[in-house]
Amino acid sequence: MPIPICKANAKKPAGKPRLRPRPLGTWLMRALELRPHSKVEGAAISCASISIDPCTDTHPSLPIMPRPSASTPHLIWAAGHFLCFFAGLRYLAGTVMFATKSGGLSRWYTATYLGAILSYCVVVYKSFGVPQLNKPYIQRALMDENVQYLFLAVYWFMSKPIFITILPFVTFSLFHVLTFVRTTVLPAVFPSPPPAQGTAQGQQGQQSKVAKMVQGWVKANYDPAMRFVAYAEVAIFARVLFGALLWRNSLMAPLFYAHFLRLRFYMSSFTRAAFQHVGAVLDGYTQHQSCPPGVRKVYLTVTDLVARYASSVLSVQNNQAQPQQQPQAAQQQPAARR
Repeated sequence: MPIPICKANAKKPAGKPRLRPRPLGTWLMRALELRPHSKVEGAAISCASISIDPCTDTHPSLPIMPRPSASTPHLIWAAGHFLCFFAGLRYLAGTVMFATKSGGLSRWYTATYLGAILSYCVVVYKSFGVPQLNKPYIQRALMDENVQYLFLAVYWFMSKPIFITILPFVTFSLFHVLTFVRTTVLPAVFPSPPPAQGTAQGQQGQQSKVAKMVQGWVKANYDPAMRFVAYAEVAIFARVLFGALLWRNSLMAPLFYAHFLRLRFYMSSFTRAAFQHVGAVLDGYTQHQSCPPGVRKVYLTVTDLVARYASSVLSVQNNQAQPQQQPQAAQQQPAARR
């Protein structure tokens, strides 16, 4: 008669070790480990990514494949720029084609600024952390161009739609979308194959070719795009100024945008070049003999007021920046230009 064997003490047949599933908390803790990922000049966008290795618990004989990963803030930042870019294109196309009878065009305008606000909120939070109600934090935040564009996007979002105001945001989003495609989407579409695979060089060559093409286009068109944004911002100020005189928009719009532009004039060389070029053109027209004396007098008065307004801001900010720049000059460590 066979002796019964206890199942608890029975030896299991030898075989491949079973892999225990990783707890959900471990994945969440690793997913929250953020590190700096990229920084794009122009709009000065900073985002974050994480390094997760989902292939750790794989079969020992299978190669561990590196996969591109992005953190949740990075994906939210990219989603905001995708929404801003494509919704802005749809709104501009509908405005140019006078497709305003359907009544749904304003929703694309709202979606454009929702995307811009979303992406800039991520950048500002990653740069400054939780908002603090103290003077040093507020001064440092207000001098950051990401915060300035965030406030501007919120203001245009709450104001009556003006189609020309979305041009700078759509331009910025175009470059950020292309950068995200080059650094995140292309590695996911064309993953690096194992070394033994015969098509490794072909796929890597295709990915490298597309990435270099995108990177080359971004580098070649960055400066022209920033000049276009600078001239567009000058045109926006003219639009809201005459719109306020003609009661097409609120009187607050030119005042708010004038404060934004004087900060841009102080921080951006493209904005200064645009103002100097427009000022030289207007000087040539007003100094011509055919220009009426009344128009010339009004122009000189306006330019004098603008010059005083901008110079007062520059002098105040230069006085505040001198105590901080002297130690840096003594240490011979110039700050990095963004």
